[in-house]
Amino acid sequence: MQRKHAPLLILLAAVLWGTTGAQALAPRGADPLVIGAVRLAFGGIPLLILILVMGKVTFRNWPIRETFAASISMACYQPLFFSAVSMTGVAVGTVIAIGSAPVLSGALEWIFLKKSPARVWWTSTVLSIIGCILLFMNKESVTVDPFGILLALGAGLSFAAYSFVSGKLVERHSSISIVAVVFTLRAVMLSPLLFLYDLSWIGGFRGLAVSLHLGLVTTGVSYYLFAKGLLNVPSSTGVTLALAEPLTAALLGVFFIGERLAWTSWLGIGLLLFGIGILIFDFKKKDVRNEISLEI
Repeated sequence: MQRKHAPLLILLAAVLWGTTGAQALAPRGADPLVIGAVRLAFGGIPLLILILVMGKVTFRNWPIRETFAASISMACYQPLFFSAVSMTGVAVGTVIAIGSAPVLSGALEWIFLKKSPARVWWTSTVLSIIGCILLFMNKESVTVDPFGILLALGAGLSFAAYSFVSGKLVERHSSISIVAVVFTLRAVMLSPLLFLYDLSWIGGFRGLAVSLHLGLVTTGVSYYLFAKGLLNVPSSTGVTLALAEPLTAALLGVFFIGERLAWTSWLGIGLLLFGIGILIFDFKKKDVRNEISLEI
């Protein structure tokens, strides 16, 4: 994969994440936490079976500590996010969880790698976060719950930690192997939830279709693309680019469900596009400079 395509892979992953709203099509009685656990099982286990059959993975010298760190980070994300949304509402919970992730990712790079994000990253991140705030501003009345906000920040930190650790993992192992192992382990961690709720809804056509989409498309394929992109993109940049997820969800709602957005939401979409655009432009500009220097 060429380095210049790395941001586009992450953007494509974010677009696929933006289709997770399909869980609303799940049969009545499907609990969100169970849907999350089923999504992981359908996303990670088939990939693990595939790479084992193809002989694409070897567990010799496998980084166990980093793998558990990535799995625990993502296992914590979903419960923290859904709990935050239930306490603070969709608008506040989503903005804080998604908006805090890039900043926390930059902080992790600064703490552990002693690398301060570039000025263009700060500009892009601030514009994108403001865009998220405007996008969700009119979704509902704002509920401020201190504990809910803390949970949303925990969700943002979980995603930032996963991105940071994954960026290190893909340096030594293939992206598909990392996603398969991490998400299978994460599914095992959340498997107790499957024994606490009714799972009969999966047996129907609609339940199975939703589960397959959430598992294979919005988990297996999307996180593979995200991990592949992190080979050549810093985790802080990757998390900022992932803000295309709420942008995708909003546009799908407009064009396929008939939702109407206020002018502030459209302004938010514009800021998101601009923020993400300048980050990609800066990345490509640096890539061109590197190619020229190599030729010289």
